[in-house]
Amino acid sequence: MVTIRAFEAHDEAALWSLLEPVFRAGDTYSIDPDIPRDAALAYWCGPGRTVFVAESAGGVVGSFYLVRNQGGGGAHVCNCGFVSDVAARGRGVGRVMLTHALDAAAKAGFRAMQFNFVVSTNVRAVDLWQRAGFVVVGRLPGAFLHPSRGYVDALVMYRVLDEVAE
Repeated sequence: MVTIRAFEAHDEAALWSLLEPVFRAGDTYSIDPDIPRDAALAYWCGPGRTVFVAESAGGVVGSFYLVRNQGGGGAHVCNCGFVSDVAARGRGVGRVMLTHALDAAAKAGFRAMQFNFVVSTNVRAVDLWQRAGFVVVGRLPGAFLHPSRGYVDALVMYRVLDEVAE
């Protein structure tokens, strides 16, 4: 069973334990793999971001943030970032976090969710987003330098939230 709650300051160590291996691997986020702990936490929990954690069996197994993707005329579209514990992958943590994020975004008044830079080789994420109704609206050829596969495409994925808001 996975539950979602708001991130709290005492979750910083657990959040870093999720972020560090993902950022160090350098294969899914356009983040400097050598990013220091404080900078990584500042990025994830930055201004305007609402941060959540996913818990299972008493421990933090995932996190996501929700943020306005653009200002002004684009302020009705949100963006999210997701990370899960390597040991928890394949257990539905991402699906639970995405469901919560879609609901929270609709309740916050957003009309759509956009992922700006999904690395095409991150097939688990691409598959999850597509099963949840996201469509690829753009492909950036060779935009991401994958540490083992070289230059790979990045995808822009989008989903309207009107059906969630009801």
